[in-house]
Amino acid sequence: MSLPVNGQNSFKMIVPLYKSPRWSNKRRDTSYIPNHSYNSKMSDAEIKPSIEVVVCGNSMNKASTNNHALPTDITKPSHSHTPILTKLHSGYFFICLSFGAQALMWKSLSKHNKDSQTLWHGFNLMPSVAFLLLWCLAVLTAATLSLLYMLKCFFHFDMVKKEFSHPIGVNCMYAPWISWLLMLQSAPAILHKTYYYQLLCFAFSFLILLLDIKLYGQWFTTKKRFLSIVANPVSQVSVIGNFVAAQVIAEIGWKESAISLFSLGLVYYLIIFLTLYQRLAGGMQFPKELRPAYFLFFGAPSMASLAWKSISHTFVTPSKMLLFLSLFLFMTQACRPALFRKSMKRLNVTWWVYSFPLTFLGLACAEYAQEVKNNMASWLMLLICMVSVLVFIALMLITALKMERLLHKNAPITPQTRIISST
Repeated sequence: MSLPVNGQNSFKMIVPLYKSPRWSNKRRDTSYIPNHSYNSKMSDAEIKPSIEVVVCGNSMNKASTNNHALPTDITKPSHSHTPILTKLHSGYFFICLSFGAQALMWKSLSKHNKDSQTLWHGFNLMPSVAFLLLWCLAVLTAATLSLLYMLKCFFHFDMVKKEFSHPIGVNCMYAPWISWLLMLQSAPAILHKTYYYQLLCFAFSFLILLLDIKLYGQWFTTKKRFLSIVANPVSQVSVIGNFVAAQVIAEIGWKESAISLFSLGLVYYLIIFLTLYQRLAGGMQFPKELRPAYFLFFGAPSMASLAWKSISHTFVTPSKMLLFLSLFLFMTQACRPALFRKSMKRLNVTWWVYSFPLTFLGLACAEYAQEVKNNMASWLMLLICMVSVLVFIALMLITALKMERLLHKNAPITPQTRIISST
């Protein structure tokens, strides 16, 4: 031990290292510990280089007095410091899609206010001002998310490219355009007569067609992206996009274009449905957090029945067949609540997938009840629509109360998700 160094409250300690053959045994012989006289007789060759340990007393005193003020350099990164643009993905547009579908349902139900059936008058209790506020809130939500996602495309384009190449995230790319088509369709009637309305409907429908060419082409030609490998329930979002575009185009008056989009969506719905039903070996394992996407199984045929009604101008037999298929698939999901139990443990944006398939089913039931003039059909319409409204209100309240958790909890549709083979 030596005196303080440089006038500071510190000391040096020389620790010699000895090489002893007896210490290498498993049992240490404590009687052979060398003493001071033995050390003086040892040669320099037998002594290893010493280790000089310098202990600063000031730092020890500060650490002992400020034991609660630990350094913050070595801490786990907080989610609050992560930019919101890196957390945002196209799956958040499911919120806008639910808002747009709900506004469209209230607009459609308000058209039947002159119907003689008493069940229809229950929906007229909602004033037109409330519907207008709902539509304005939907447009504001869609505009905000669209602006943020445009900023992400500008500042983090590499993340957008990875999301586009993700087998789940690429299907969510349809959600922004579907949302805006629903906003246009549910807009006040005075806006439908403008030239800009038709132009925007054509533009968004054309973007959906471009995504179809890109995505469906990969399913046929790209070896690592065959449909048998990347098929998942979220793939039905692309099918819903075709049906929504077909309905909007048909209402404008472009019947032939609407039929082409409808046929494309119907064929790929059957292909995706059969692929998922077979569960082919080598396919991807669907994450448990995304199980709300199973509601898309009945959301797609519900939207198809509405699209064909707009094309044929009446709720004829093909629309009824698609509606009955939707009701059957809905009952298969409703009878198995345990399937969605694990996905409800933590809040994420995929919870909003519960809303708009129910809304599409309610819209189809409303059109069916208007066509057949049957009390049973009216009661069915009332039940499905009320469930849809309650689910939408519940999701809106939960999102408002836990907004921070929703933003900081990534759903497994981002490029960081591991896709596990089911073999």
